[in-house]
Amino acid sequence: MVLRRVALALGVLVSADAAVPAAPQREPVAVVRGRVEFTRAPAPPERRPSPVDPGGPVPRDTLNRRKAVVYFETAPRGAFEDREGTRLTLDQRNETFVPHLLAVTAGTIVDFPNHDRTYHNVFSLSRAKRFDLGRYAAGTSKSVRFDRPGVVRVFCDIHSHMNAFVLVFGHRFFAVTDDEDRFELRDVPPGSYTLSAWFEGAVRDQRAITVIGETRVVDLEFTVR
Repeated sequence: MVLRRVALALGVLVSADAAVPAAPQREPVAVVRGRVEFTRAPAPPERRPSPVDPGGPVPRDTLNRRKAVVYFETAPRGAFEDREGTRLTLDQRNETFVPHLLAVTAGTIVDFPNHDRTYHNVFSLSRAKRFDLGRYAAGTSKSVRFDRPGVVRVFCDIHSHMNAFVLVFGHRFFAVTDDEDRFELRDVPPGSYTLSAWFEGAVRDQRAITVIGETRVVDLEFTVR
């Protein structure tokens, strides 16, 4: 009787175990990383003396070093699965947009705070996003939702020397180079892609790559004139 009960119990356990579906195999993903080499390093923008400058020390992130964007021309599978609404900032300090370059996914809201002691008027005539925020004073902020992929050139109607770029992507496979001109794209599924390097209004280099293993290192080099 005891053996029968054990056998029945084992049978139940085996049946229950057999009913559990096997865990799906996760597709391998890779990291694509590299460095964008400038043949001639771009000169840092001058920090213009101005009576509207609030003064004080300049934080490192406001040095506004010119950077590039590296991205896939065509999005791989799964590029839209984890899209979430985000909010970023494109500041106005010392009559300068900081950062000079912002890369976002479609649907991102960008705030344009005014930290100068004068009025600003942020606007764009770009096809991807046309807007005019009107004049607003120091200590205030206005925002824009960028809902269409493309290149958006941003200006100030009051200060003609002010300009910035907002690159809007329909996928998440893009990266702005860091202070050492490096980039990294994570969670890239296997496949063949065209990797582009964009800088100051134009694509400067492109490479065809094939992702097979866990990490693929690509070095890009282009001339800055």
